[in-house]
Amino acid sequence: MSYEMIALFMFASMMLMMFTGQRVFAAIGAVAAVAAIFLWGTGGSDIPFSSAMKLMKWYPLLTLPMFIFMGYILSESKIADDLYKMFHVWMGPVHGGLAIGTIGLMVLVSAMNGLSVAGMAIGATIALPELLRRGYDKRMVTGVIQAGSSLGILVPPSVVLVLYAMIARQPVGQLWLAGVFPGLLMAALFILYIYIRCKIQPELGPVLPKEERNVPTGEKLRLLGAGILPLTIFAAMMVPFINGWTSLVESSAIGAMTAFVAAVLKGRMNRKVFEVSVRQTLLISCMFMWIILAALGFGAVFDGLGAVRAIDNLFTDQLGLNPWVILILMQLSFLIMGTFLDDTAMLVIVAPLYVPLVHALGFDLIWYGVLYTITTQIAYMTPPFGYNLFLMRAMAPPEITLKDIYGSILPFVLVMLFALTLITLFPQIALWLPNTVYGK
Repeated sequence: MSYEMIALFMFASMMLMMFTGQRVFAAIGAVAAVAAIFLWGTGGSDIPFSSAMKLMKWYPLLTLPMFIFMGYILSESKIADDLYKMFHVWMGPVHGGLAIGTIGLMVLVSAMNGLSVAGMAIGATIALPELLRRGYDKRMVTGVIQAGSSLGILVPPSVVLVLYAMIARQPVGQLWLAGVFPGLLMAALFILYIYIRCKIQPELGPVLPKEERNVPTGEKLRLLGAGILPLTIFAAMMVPFINGWTSLVESSAIGAMTAFVAAVLKGRMNRKVFEVSVRQTLLISCMFMWIILAALGFGAVFDGLGAVRAIDNLFTDQLGLNPWVILILMQLSFLIMGTFLDDTAMLVIVAPLYVPLVHALGFDLIWYGVLYTITTQIAYMTPPFGYNLFLMRAMAPPEITLKDIYGSILPFVLVMLFALTLITLFPQIALWLPNTVYGK
């Protein structure tokens, strides 16, 4: 059997195991281990061993538990509740103001946590009941929360970009900076859409009653401080890193400690909050480490077969496809896979193939990391089996049906596709900030 056929058989076997409901790391790791033993005998055991050593020696991986811990401290201590009260008071007089404030909440939560699931949970438990109680259209607000949660894997500190950095062997700091403007661009486009839609159809997003808007100026300013707190934590973490005063790991430790101190000073830190935060941090960190380990092992076998060079030769020489056409086909494959896989699984499945191929085609891997995160999040939200759709169904109240959830997402998906097109056509939207900071 040729090496190309072996690579194809490996890929097909892995997908088959996925369809049978196996855990992501188990499916990927098992295929890699069996293929290595059959190809190179007992010497194939060196591949997972060297991958494990590579993982344990990768110093920036220490950022992962730090950022996850920071996010859970801030969400479990209810600091996000204060944020929503701030948006409630300041944006209430505007048609669709609470929905716009929800997007603002999601941006700040993303900057605190880095996980889209956390944004979805906070939006569904805090914002959704308030929006429905005040007469907002249930389809629109359901779409707002799903779209806002998509910012979690793009706005730094994005945990998924840390995973991409490990697999693609790219600097985490540059990837985070590359996600800043695209994340803010998407948030701005969401806000613009909500404002225009509610201006045309005011019944979709009514203003707050006058009695709820009559809040004393002192109270307004006090609530404004709730929005300053996460920005202060973010600045305390990122400013030293960007200026070169601290390493990435040191900055993540500063962020985690600042969040912990903020929760203590606000009187929100207790045994339950601390225990839940530590348990969830351990759970998610271990999950990511197993996935990275399996992906590194699979990538080593796949690359050793020369599969990437063979596919590059197939697309460019034999089929004569333009590099841009190949890139678009890759993005379309993410949209298809997103109907039944989450973003982490998609990355570790195709990274051994796509990342070297993107590099061989002459594209920037930092820029491609941003395209990947946006495309997978679009896939997350597209029917029939988008991961976010079912997550939303699990968290939403009974009056919101699956049909409502499916119908809510279309305009926001179109907005995200527009943002993706802009970033594809104008790579400097993503690359200007990392090039400027690291160019110094």
